[in-house]
Amino acid sequence: MSVDSGQLHEGRSFDPYGAHRDDPYSFLADGSETEPVFYAPLLGAWCVTRREDMVAVLRDDRNFTARDHNPRSTVALPDDVSRMLRTWRGAGALAVGSLDPPEHTRIREVLNVGFTPASLRAFEPTVRAIATDLAERTAVAAEFDFITEFAVPYALEVICRRLGIPDEYLDRCRTWSEQRIELMMLQRDTDPDQLRAYARGLVDFGAFARSLVQERLASPRDDLISELLHEGKAGNTLTADEAAVQIPTLIFAGHMTCAEALGTILFQQLRSPGGWAEVVDGTIAPRDLVEEGLRFDSPLAGMYRTALHDVVVGDVHLAAGSRLLLLYGAAGRDSRSHACPAGFSPGSGSATHLAFGHGIHFCLGAGFARLELEIAIQAIAARMPDLTLAPGPPPRHRPVFPLRALTELRVRQRGRASGPSSGDPAGTLAPAELT
Repeated sequence: MSVDSGQLHEGRSFDPYGAHRDDPYSFLADGSETEPVFYAPLLGAWCVTRREDMVAVLRDDRNFTARDHNPRSTVALPDDVSRMLRTWRGAGALAVGSLDPPEHTRIREVLNVGFTPASLRAFEPTVRAIATDLAERTAVAAEFDFITEFAVPYALEVICRRLGIPDEYLDRCRTWSEQRIELMMLQRDTDPDQLRAYARGLVDFGAFARSLVQERLASPRDDLISELLHEGKAGNTLTADEAAVQIPTLIFAGHMTCAEALGTILFQQLRSPGGWAEVVDGTIAPRDLVEEGLRFDSPLAGMYRTALHDVVVGDVHLAAGSRLLLLYGAAGRDSRSHACPAGFSPGSGSATHLAFGHGIHFCLGAGFARLELEIAIQAIAARMPDLTLAPGPPPRHRPVFPLRALTELRVRQRGRASGPSSGDPAGTLAPAELT
């Protein structure tokens, strides 16, 4: 029976910041059969939980727009902070994820030049060198936090090296990314001066991106920023403003989601009956582990869309202007697509997922991310074959929905003498308390 959105006001008490932070899937599975599209007052959006409904929305760029696809702060921001948030990237241009055709088509075509199979093959030795070096340095510790000492610095260095960002800026890129999360996903009142500090950080981030573009315009190098400005497909390139706008997004998405996925994948395999030994001895192939990890707990729980016209999603009639949250993670647990959706089983042949989205906004770096994750797993297996979970309570997730990020992941290596952690090899920040 169809439902009119105007008839529903209370919705369901979905709280991915609190009660459902660590396990949203049980809550979503309970209602997926009877109410696959429901209103979540806390999020101000209609949550879509079935894979087929999400795919239909993602294929329909005439009825749905990606312009407002990011999460919104639920806390009123000071006027000057709001102004900086609107302008920190520069005037006018938008990141590719916020564009609709035809602008999206042109920008994405140029960005694709950096993620072709040929470009991935050329960059693969660099990724392996980064993974090997970091694994060797991390492996000296008997116990350490995998998130801060491997996952984050690895993913950050890989994407920054591809872009051509000097190593001395890694710390600042990580800080700017954290400040963006703070402002974009704010769920509680925060000291206004602290918010202004975050916003000024983003202004610096935008200025940094524009300075890189000017440098590469004058002196091209062997990096992605130069390719976007000088080597576009069929002579198409980005303008300076267009290229500068994409850089923060490439840094943010390129390391945040990869680090989150890597942490989740390792955690799930370490807690499985076969443990890490099944990866080390080849019982589980790295590629199968990656795909099942992405299905089981997507690093991006979902993405927002807005209805341009009155539409029907599932059996719910939604008015123009309705905000939808497509829950990619729930699609990975859809019983219509998976025989055992709540079971973690690499290589089972059912690892279809929407972790990279679908349709025209399918993640352009999907191949890059898959390569990066597989290489990391290979390096860790080769240099840390006896890895186990450290004793203690299970790790918690950070309240940064729709990201799915572990606060920490303490791991231990059997046979190594207890001693201090290897430290923070890339000088990254410890996870901030984000709300």
